[in-house]
Amino acid sequence: MFLATDQALILSGGTATRPIGGVAASPTGRWERWRLAAREVDWVPDLGMQIGSRDWWRGLATCLTLCAATIAMAPGFHRPILGQAPAPLTGEAWSHARAQAIAPLALGADSGRRLASNELVAQLAEAPERPTVELSATIGSGDRLDRVLQRAGVAKDQARAAADMVEQATGGEAIASGTRIALTLGRRPGRAVARPLETMKLRARFDLAVTLTRTPQGLEMTQAPIAIDRTPLRLQGLAGSSLYRSVRAAGAPAKVVESYIKALAARMSVGRDVKRSDSFDLIIERERAATGETRLGKLLFAGLDHNGRKVQLARLAGEDDGQWYDVNGQSERRGAMGMPVAGRVTSSYGKRVHPIMGFLRMHKGTDIGAPYGTPIHAMMDGVVKFAGRSGGYGNFIKLAHSGGIASGYGHMSRFAVRSGAHVKQGQVIGYVGSTGMSTGPHLHWEVWKNGAVVNPRTLKLASVAVLSGAKLRAFRREVQALLAVRPGR
Repeated sequence: MFLATDQALILSGGTATRPIGGVAASPTGRWERWRLAAREVDWVPDLGMQIGSRDWWRGLATCLTLCAATIAMAPGFHRPILGQAPAPLTGEAWSHARAQAIAPLALGADSGRRLASNELVAQLAEAPERPTVELSATIGSGDRLDRVLQRAGVAKDQARAAADMVEQATGGEAIASGTRIALTLGRRPGRAVARPLETMKLRARFDLAVTLTRTPQGLEMTQAPIAIDRTPLRLQGLAGSSLYRSVRAAGAPAKVVESYIKALAARMSVGRDVKRSDSFDLIIERERAATGETRLGKLLFAGLDHNGRKVQLARLAGEDDGQWYDVNGQSERRGAMGMPVAGRVTSSYGKRVHPIMGFLRMHKGTDIGAPYGTPIHAMMDGVVKFAGRSGGYGNFIKLAHSGGIASGYGHMSRFAVRSGAHVKQGQVIGYVGSTGMSTGPHLHWEVWKNGAVVNPRTLKLASVAVLSGAKLRAFRREVQALLAVRPGR
């Protein structure tokens, strides 16, 4: 490769260069060579390193030279350096500057001084109080209105009377936590008593604001109803890379999104089946006040367009047990069987060496270790077929469920149900103990399907419920009304 310069063509790309058709460039003159050599010398090296070397002595000489030059050119340590001082302020300029200045009294300043009392000043026994005090308070989670008023300085009897009036106006409904209360407290006859309540304003309910005012006859309450629009909120959009994030981005609260995904999970595998091109459809309870506030409630409708197949689920009015129905009034629940007691698995289903007999035998259930007296819950709705003593099982309960499934619970300390009783899923049926052939407090949990023992941890449950008659007609009317809601805010 050749590079053209203004002196010559020089061959580049090798380990050395040589001129072509010209003379090599070199410094001209002795001073030029000295200047280049001086530029390569480090005149100010670090004196803390390489002590005694040639570079170190050169740096020391440079330092001493600079110090000597500074001392030689200095006017002397006994001679002050003269500078120009501004002229002192006088007259009106001095008065203005002094009015805005703060100077220490030790230097003779008198700024900030106050006049001492003399015979013309009347001494007060105590500082007077303000005639009224305006303040605000906030109701916390689990707090009561009367306690909030007492902490704000209201007398106990007046706080109780005001709370009773507000409770009567709300019909016993608890005031939402975070509600702010505007208070005005009046003059009190002495410091030993609480101030009287003059006025109080608060949002007692989302649709009601109340004002309490003191009159000669006592506290009087004025109610101001607030108009509420209860049109539900409908959100639609594409699932994208994450169904949860897409629905959250559309404006749904986190709890509503969780309910939505749980509802779909009963019909499909949300993590595996939902595609980017699928579209979601949610309808949520919404209340919009005339004052501008908006409050979102529970999920009313859960829909998903999955590869052209629509999943549409809704709840029956008045039911809030997690039961979702499709547009035809059919409900289906699927999932693995849950643990009947809070504890840890100490022995799984299968062959094992018996802890008491000492030989290998089939363990037909699952042992769950838990503290003595821990509640045991029914795994499904069912009927108590047996509740009593059963050999090595000790205190034993057997439940019969739908679909040919039965479950047994052994080694209980005591029972909570009797034979023939109907139990609901999650209902307490007994308590953990160590009766029968047991080495410590635990629950022996056994499950049968069509009379054969199965592993309860691998059993998949499915239940189907169908609406009919008046309930089905009412449900379909509700679904049609929900589907008529237009999407958007």
